[in-house]
Amino acid sequence: MDMGYGLGVFLLAVGLILAFAVTDNLANVDLTMVGYILTAAGVLVIVLTVATTSSRRRSTHVTQYSDGRREVTERRDPPPAV
Repeated sequence: MDMGYGLGVFLLAVGLILAFAVTDNLANVDLTMVGYILTAAGVLVIVLTVATTSSRRRSTHVTQYSDGRREVTERRDPPPAV
């Protein structure tokens, strides 16, 4: 499992806890807004991890021969076993 998923889930969990479960007030700090920001950051980390992981599993190789033929080979790696 990629570390990005763990970081994203952690940020998401902490953000949601701050946004919806914490009722304390700190001077000059809006904990609800901090929670929303951490939640958005967690979602962004998860989306970027999914995008980069899926692009690494797919590769395309083009071979150009001297007679003008082109051969395109696409390779998809299976997802890692958990």
